Amino acid sequence: MEMMRVSSSSQPSKVAGALTSLLREHQKVQIQVIGAAALNQAMKAIAISRGYIAPSGYELYCIPSFYDLTIDNQVITSLRLNVEMR
Repeated sequence: MEMMRVSSSSQPSKVAGALTSLLREHQKVQIQVIGAAALNQAMKAIAISRGYIAPSGYELYCIPSFYDLTIDNQVITSLRLNVEMR
């Protein structure tokens, strides 16, 4: 499964374009975010991507999960959003 990382400074429209392209190619994409602002940008991108994909008869499903990362010997909890096209 392809993985994308989205930050608080990511532009939702650009993320949506990349997400849509990956979904059309692989049908499943994992988005990793750290923090509320990054999650907000990722969710906006998913909503925009849905607008691109829905006319072709598919729907997007988003399944969130927590994932612990170790960065500089500190454990940081991130969110992983598994986005599927069905």
